[in-house]
Amino acid sequence: MNGIEKITARIREDGQKEIDAVLAEARAQAAEITAKAQAEAKAAAAEVLAQGRRAAAEREDRMVSTAQMECRKAVLAAKQDVIEEAFQAAHKKLLELPSEQYVALLAELAAQASVTGKEKLIFSPSHRSQVGKAVVMAANKKLAEAVAPKLPEEVTDTKAGAILDKVVTGASAVLSGTAMLTLAEETRPMDGGFILSDGPVEVNCTFDTLIRLQRGALAGEVAKVLFD
Repeated sequence: MNGIEKITARIREDGQKEIDAVLAEARAQAAEITAKAQAEAKAAAAEVLAQGRRAAAEREDRMVSTAQMECRKAVLAAKQDVIEEAFQAAHKKLLELPSEQYVALLAELAAQASVTGKEKLIFSPSHRSQVGKAVVMAANKKLAEAVAPKLPEEVTDTKAGAILDKVVTGASAVLSGTAMLTLAEETRPMDGGFILSDGPVEVNCTFDTLIRLQRGALAGEVAKVLFD
């Protein structure tokens, strides 16, 4: 091998070394880039998976919360229906009271609702004919007894004493200007109870109104009885 060939061979050898070094460095950088890219891809994939899991958990929570809310609404609606049925049953029971108890109940309501003792009682057509007069008489008796002096029992135990008691009661009512309730000629459609009328002033004592007014105060107690 002459000198030129030696030089050429040396150049080739040195060039190959540089090429190998560059390739090695390129491979190292490529490996580093690939590893980094894989790590980033893995991290990104893990983050996407974590986000998916969080989203799924949040969706599940929302679905469970919505289901629980709907369930509570359904239970509340069912309870309200049962409470409504209880009040309707109470209304029906009032209407089905025996005549004597029904008259006593309405007479007590009229006596309590009366302000002047001279009002008119308005009933439904059927109740006016069935119990109207009896309610007015019983209510007037209560109003009269409320203003009459109480006679000793030893006086009222005799027949004469009983008559005297009635006379005193009636006189006391007249002097007090009370116990003068009357049965109105007018009738109105209503489902139990009556309307106490004093000219333009009326007190609604129908069962529908009384139950509606008491519902707010009694609904809680009714719920306790029904659901506890």
